[in-house]
Amino acid sequence: MNRRESLKAIGLGTLTTGFLVGVGCKTGDKKEPETAEAGKQEAVPGRQPEEIERENKLKAEKYFDEHEMATITLLADLIIPKDEHSGSASDAKVPEFIEFIVKDIPSHKLPMRGGLKWVDIYCLNHYGNPFIKCSAKQQTELLDQIAYPYEAKPEVAQGVKFFNLMRDLTASGFWSSEMGTKDIGYAGNAPNKWTGVPADVLKQYGMENVRI
Repeated sequence: MNRRESLKAIGLGTLTTGFLVGVGCKTGDKKEPETAEAGKQEAVPGRQPEEIERENKLKAEKYFDEHEMATITLLADLIIPKDEHSGSASDAKVPEFIEFIVKDIPSHKLPMRGGLKWVDIYCLNHYGNPFIKCSAKQQTELLDQIAYPYEAKPEVAQGVKFFNLMRDLTASGFWSSEMGTKDIGYAGNAPNKWTGVPADVLKQYGMENVRI
C-alpha cells in the first residue's frame, strides 16, 4: 500500500480540481460522531441561507449503515494510517467527510455502496468473513490486488474502480482537513505581512536601490 508521502500528491491533485469547493469537514481529536444538531452549520458571512439550509439537511440524513461505515473507516485508515506526523484518516473525520460527500454528490452513492459490497463478497468467497473481520494479512492481500490499476487482473476490475474512488475521497478528505493541512505545513494566506517587492524583481527592473 502507498503510504502518506505518495498520497499527498493524490490528495492535493484532487483538491485542485474544484471537487471540494464549498465543502468542508470538521476535525478534532474526539472520535465520537456528531449529532445532527451538534454539527449544524450556523450563518456564515458570504454564504447564502439556502446553501446553509441544504448543508444542514444533508448532515441530518444518513446514507451508509453501521457496517458500511465501519468498512469505510477501516479502509480509510489503511490508506492513511496514523504516523509520527499526524493521526489517521479517521482521526481527521474522513469517514464522516465521505458520508457527507456521497450525499452532496449523489453520483458517488451507487459506486461506493456497490464497491463496499464487492469487497465483502470477495472476502466472504476467499476468506469466509466480511472485510472488517478478516485478518490484517488477508485485508492487505486483497488491497494489494486492487490498489495498483496497471497490475490488477481483469477479474478484480470492479474492485479496482471502487478502490480508486475510495482512495481519492480519503485523500481529499484528509488533506482538506485541519489535521491534513498541518501535516503538509500549509499555512494559507497570511494577511498584513507585506515584506516589500522581492529583491530579484527590483533588480530585474533596475530598481534595486529604490526604496518602496
